[in-house]
Amino acid sequence: MEIKAVRLSVIQMPLKQPFMTHLGTVAAREALIVEAEGKDGYVGYGEGVAFSSPWYTEETIKTSYHMIRDFLVPLLKNKGLGHPSEAFGLFKGIRRNHMAKSALETALWDLQAKRQGIPLSQLIGGTMEKIPSGVVVGHPDPTEAIRQIEGYLEAGYSRIKVKINPGNDVELVSEIRRRFPDLQLMADANSAYTLADASRLKALDEYGLLMIEQPLGHDDIVDHARLQAQLATPICLDESIVTFDDARKAIELGSCRVINIKAGRVGGLGEAKRIHDYCFAKGIPVWAGGMIEFGISRAHNIALASMQGFTIPGDISGSARYWEEDIIKPEVRVENGFIHVPDQPGIGYELNRKRLKEVTTFKEEYIF
Repeated sequence: MEIKAVRLSVIQMPLKQPFMTHLGTVAAREALIVEAEGKDGYVGYGEGVAFSSPWYTEETIKTSYHMIRDFLVPLLKNKGLGHPSEAFGLFKGIRRNHMAKSALETALWDLQAKRQGIPLSQLIGGTMEKIPSGVVVGHPDPTEAIRQIEGYLEAGYSRIKVKINPGNDVELVSEIRRRFPDLQLMADANSAYTLADASRLKALDEYGLLMIEQPLGHDDIVDHARLQAQLATPICLDESIVTFDDARKAIELGSCRVINIKAGRVGGLGEAKRIHDYCFAKGIPVWAGGMIEFGISRAHNIALASMQGFTIPGDISGSARYWEEDIIKPEVRVENGFIHVPDQPGIGYELNRKRLKEVTTFKEEYIF
């Protein structure tokens, strides 16, 4: 792949409403936008989805920028690659920093798809023409959570995820289930529990949840196996699955019955595809997680979720869920509970240059 230039933009935009978990509240979102321009004039887009502070992983916007500028771009410039599937191996000598790697790697996948004149979904093996859409409700108050759920169901979302913690779990879930007995409902704990809380989590079995996501430590798979053996509700692992080997070991240990795949968390689309393929062969359902991202990452998630193993609606909502105006056009829209998988080359969306300029706080270009 002959690269002419890589451009980085740091952007920031307020959310339409704050996103709350027990770990903290996100009121504004920063991101890194990567543009990889080929010598043939095609441009691929990627997005760095680390947060401003290291509450989800150890990465931040600043560390991602540092890694891309000082390590990943020089590697790409000096050694090059023939296909984006080689990027993970090219970057392997740099430990972790998966969100930084994914930001550049996904731009290369988009660039390759555009060069070949095919949709990104087709390039990575996707087959679905539309994907079901889920949404996250972060408000801890049952009354407000129910109000939000009613709005999302009216908008067509087919699956709801709520955030739980030891101080707000059974009450919240029971109130929601009482109001919506047939709702596809799941709970996300963001590592709020320990094995000592097993009885509290077991109490959720009676509410017919699709899954409980990441109840224990963010880096654990051993205690999750012990917990899963006690629960009827499937455990889904998110933060614990950082590599392909994490997924393999978790499945072998019986630590989960579902896996959340986020391209940013595992180092890009190539590794996300590898995890998907393994889970599909093992009969483990997967779904695409969300990172309160902007339209570019959302577009990559749509392509990823078009693969056949993604049988559970992901955290892929419409652009209007978070933003007054997104940085892509057209914006992502949910229609009757589904999002159309673009059939245009690449991610199928263009940058909204006017909006991007309005929200950019810093930009830099690296010429090859």
